[in-house]
Amino acid sequence: MKVLPWISSPILLLLLLGSWQFAVSVVGVSEFILPAPSAVWDSLVTLLSGSAVYHDIWITLTEVLIGFAVALIAGVAIGAVLGRVVWLERAVQPAMVAFQVVPKVAFIPIFVIWFGFGTTSKIIMAAILAFFPIMLNVMLGVRSVDRGHRDVMRGLGATRWATFRNLELPSTLPYVFAGAEVAIVFAVIGAIVGEYLGGSEGLGHLVVSSLNALDAPQLFAVIILLALMGSLLYLAVTTTKRLVIPWHDSVAGQQ
Repeated sequence: MKVLPWISSPILLLLLLGSWQFAVSVVGVSEFILPAPSAVWDSLVTLLSGSAVYHDIWITLTEVLIGFAVALIAGVAIGAVLGRVVWLERAVQPAMVAFQVVPKVAFIPIFVIWFGFGTTSKIIMAAILAFFPIMLNVMLGVRSVDRGHRDVMRGLGATRWATFRNLELPSTLPYVFAGAEVAIVFAVIGAIVGEYLGGSEGLGHLVVSSLNALDAPQLFAVIILLALMGSLLYLAVTTTKRLVIPWHDSVAGQQ
C-alpha cells in the first residue's frame, strides 16, 4: 500500500495530460481558451529561466509563511483559552460566527486602504483565512482531554505544568496539526486573493498580468507554480506532523 501513491499519481497525471492534449488536438478546443500542454511547458520554462518570477515566488511565499505563523500562534492561544473557559466561548461565539460568514474578499479593499498595496495587507488576509481552522481544532482538542485522566494526574500529585506536558499537550497536538493542514492551504488562498485584487507583486499579481496580456499559456504556467507551492507547503506540514506525533493513529495508520 505504501507504493500506491507513487503508482496512482503518475497514472492520473498521464490521463490528465492525455485528455488535455486530446481536447486541444482532436476536439479542436481553441488554444486561446485551453493552450496545449507543450505551450504551457514552454511558458513555464521561460518563466523559470528569468529572474523576475523568483522575486514573485519569494513575495508570495513570505506572505503565506508569515500569515500562517501568525494564525498558528493566535489560533493555538485563543483556541486553548476558549476551550478551557466555556462561558467566554459562549460570549464571543456570535461575533466569531458573524465574522466567519462574511466573505473575506470584502475585507481586501479595507486592508488596502489601511495598510497599502504592500505585503502587510496580504499577510493579514492569509492569517485571517488560516486562523479559524486552527482555533476551532485547538478548542475541540482542549475539550477532548478526558476529565478522568486529569483527575488521575491530580490524584498522583502532578503539577499544572506536568499535567499540561504529559496529558493536555499530547492530546491536543493532533488537533493542532489537523487545523494546520487546512490552514496552510487557506493561507495560500488568502495571499493569492489579496495579490490578485490589490497587489503589485507576487504570483497573484502575475496571474492578473497574464490575464491582461491574454497570455493563456503563461496563466496556466503560473497556476502550476501555485499548485506546486501549495503542495510543498502542505507536504511540509504533514511531514512535521509525522515527526512530532508519530504515535498518533492518524500517522501510525498511514505508516
